[in-house]
Amino acid sequence: MVAAVVYNVFIERFANKEIDFFGTTDAWKMVIHTDAPVPTTDDDLVDLTQIGGSNGYTTGGENMTFNSTRATNVITATALDIVWTAAGGNLGASTTGRYFSSYDDTHASDALHFSYDYGTTFTVADGETMTADFGASYATLTG
Repeated sequence: MVAAVVYNVFIERFANKEIDFFGTTDAWKMVIHTDAPVPTTDDDLVDLTQIGGSNGYTTGGENMTFNSTRATNVITATALDIVWTAAGGNLGASTTGRYFSSYDDTHASDALHFSYDYGTTFTVADGETMTADFGASYATLTG
């Protein structure tokens, strides 16, 4: 996956102890959306336009399995890849998916974290898959 864009409010919410980066109390999710993220003004999930909730995509996205470790002043988050499979038609009945964003489903306002740009719009046809591949690490925070 390409480098993450950080939603500005994430840093504030993390510093205010509203978001658990270590995965012990909060549930994180990943959504697919059509509109480009605006890191300076998008704060919560409702600020994004998700693809339709059908054919293998659930509105609100998929649960992320993640964990973080700390070494000196660096926190590294890792996450398992998320795979969506289109079934019964195009994933979400959409041909305009392009962006992936993570958010804290435990936070009262579904606080946004990071966004990734696929680079072009995509269609996931019936029987095909789309994978959010996080590679060796999902995110790194340094102090």
